[in-house]
Amino acid sequence: MVFNVPFRAVIFDMDGVLFDSEWYYYHELAVFSDAFDLGVTEEERRHMVGNSSQNFFATIQAWWQRAGHGQIDAGRVRKVYYDWAATRSMDYRELLNPGVPQALDALEAHGVRCALASSSPLESINQALDECGLRRSFETIVSGEQFRESKPNPEIYLHTLGALGLDAQECCCVEDSLYGIEAGCRAGLTVIAKREDRFGFSQAEADVIIDQIPDVLNIGERLER
Repeated sequence: MVFNVPFRAVIFDMDGVLFDSEWYYYHELAVFSDAFDLGVTEEERRHMVGNSSQNFFATIQAWWQRAGHGQIDAGRVRKVYYDWAATRSMDYRELLNPGVPQALDALEAHGVRCALASSSPLESINQALDECGLRRSFETIVSGEQFRESKPNPEIYLHTLGALGLDAQECCCVEDSLYGIEAGCRAGLTVIAKREDRFGFSQAEADVIIDQIPDVLNIGERLER
């Protein structure tokens, strides 16, 4: 493959892009719902794909009350969820998408800077990157929990651009979900979507759709088509 990346930096989402974790979380949410008798529907689980942690826990609060369990405050709902999640096994190395380390190394070798802007909590981001030895690949790492609103609000991307000292026209982002694609578009970035057909949402607002992360290395040719 001929290297063709017409950008000074690539900003990556994490869940669903670097890792096939959205599919994992989608199924785990059904297990969580059954464990606490929340009655979460398949459509409701689809709606959570790519959502911020803020919205995720606010939605669980609403489900909790809907199920007749009474009121639950923000701190308590997080503790309930994380205590439950601690009993479940998750290995980011198994969820790492094919070709991710090689693509990141190739971008670095060609002088293209890499950043990560994820709606996930910083603790989860650090765990994923450390388990897979990827932290050194990103000069800037930004979590949606740093902001009052994460994706689809573009603030996370605008902040990342500021940290890089670059304009939107000099960068692209790699996303998968509706929320992420919208955030990238609103920030003025060229948006690359990693193909995702399992949840039934459209990625049509992205500038280009790729099948695997190494396809980023020839994204210039794809954008010219």
